Amino acid sequence: MKNWQKIFKNGEILVNSAEEMRALGREMAAGLEGGEVVGLVGDLGAGKTHLVQGILQGLGAGDPAASPTFSLVHEHTDGRVPVAHFDFYRMKTPEEAWGMGWDEYLESGSVLLVEWADRFDGSLMPEDTLWLVLTHTGESTRCVRLSL
Repeated sequence: MKNWQKIFKNGEILVNSAEEMRALGREMAAGLEGGEVVGLVGDLGAGKTHLVQGILQGLGAGDPAASPTFSLVHEHTDGRVPVAHFDFYRMKTPEEAWGMGWDEYLESGSVLLVEWADRFDGSLMPEDTLWLVLTHTGESTRCVRLSL
């Protein structure tokens, strides 16, 4: 997280392709030390999974990220720090997250990357969540906004 304010000089950055989104994720990974919770928010196709793929690449995780829509969480333990990649899209209630051990993940020291983190009004997310809001600004252009 240390270098994120340098990356997001004005609080946001424009990205022009899926590869640029992955490159941004790789750059962001350098600042992750473990224990951070990153909430990713954006419409379908905004680039959340591409950003996660880049973060995982930057952390040295060998397993490329796919959206965990059907399993709700993918754990990646082969990189520099352990990562749990969540997708809250299909959850109907917050109790589903608690039932799969959300509180244990929060205490694990892993980096938690959470797609659709704003579900349930963001009530599952801790106060110190690093929020990334991705918006469509063109056919292939996206704006990624950091909110601390």
